[in-house]
Amino acid sequence: MDKLITFAVPCYNSAEYMGHCISTLLSVGEDAEIILIDDGSTEDSTPEICDRYAEKYPNIVRAIHQENGGYGECVNQGLRHAKGMYYKVVDSDDWLDIDALREVMVKLKELSEQKLDMMVCNYVYEHIEDDTQHTIHHRNVFPENTVFTWDDIKDFSVSQRLLMHSVIYRTEMLRECGVTLPKHTFYVDNIFIYTPLPYVRSIYYMDVDLYRYFIGREDQSVNENIMASRIDQQLRVTKIMIDAHRIEDIYAVSRKLGKYMKKYLAIMMTISNIFCELCNYEDKDEKRKDLWRYLQSRDEKLYKYIKWHCIWSFACIQNAVGRKTAVFLYRIARKIYKFN
Repeated sequence: MDKLITFAVPCYNSAEYMGHCISTLLSVGEDAEIILIDDGSTEDSTPEICDRYAEKYPNIVRAIHQENGGYGECVNQGLRHAKGMYYKVVDSDDWLDIDALREVMVKLKELSEQKLDMMVCNYVYEHIEDDTQHTIHHRNVFPENTVFTWDDIKDFSVSQRLLMHSVIYRTEMLRECGVTLPKHTFYVDNIFIYTPLPYVRSIYYMDVDLYRYFIGREDQSVNENIMASRIDQQLRVTKIMIDAHRIEDIYAVSRKLGKYMKKYLAIMMTISNIFCELCNYEDKDEKRKDLWRYLQSRDEKLYKYIKWHCIWSFACIQNAVGRKTAVFLYRIARKIYKFN
């Protein structure tokens, strides 16, 4: 690989804020490759900004212009062209903490001979509406200052689920596992995180607040009203994740990883149920029932587990009281964690 790390930055009409993101990535210097993927932007100067950065920093920045294919195709495109040993996706309205990034780069260099599969760091919710912050860490889950495997982990809380913001993957491992995200579909970051997990053989956790997750704009994909309106895409992503692996096979490799991935799917089912309840579609009950039928047809044992044994997930109880309770609990969690 020519570079230590590739940063892929999906850009869609993001001229207003992408400069801040890129400036933090440039702090790494020529150990990094920054791929700016312009996803068919038409409403502002995003394409020109991408080209200007590529012209100014020819040894670091590359600009790729594509017809609009959605967030997933931007991630795919970045992975196809990546020349870095490691691959990190950074949304154009987010940024990385420069001091934490320097520490991460030092450690990645130090571990480069071991071909580490995944590095995990903390991420910080940056709430625009009240100018507050909330950090998600994994101190109680992962060993620190050592390379470890899935057998060394402890239990995750629901709020500690690994997200795109948390991880840096080894590029060749991603290619070997064949992860490809669907076009024109939101919430595919869940597929990107979930699918490679059984291929991860070595992990390192750094207790640094690396990723700054900007949240609170009304047009963001995680806005509650937008998520409800895009319930079909949420359901599609959940089905793809159900099909990605047989949980029984994962348990045969690592019981702790199998347990985590089973809980991840339970969370996805919970989210899908909640937003089926919140959406305004007349056929929302049929959409919800179809998802449950799909899960049952693919994995009867997993279906029973999620339906009857997820004590935190009242959304998995298929009756009106359970669904209303799930929405109520979701509202409380949203106030506490402000995750959308």
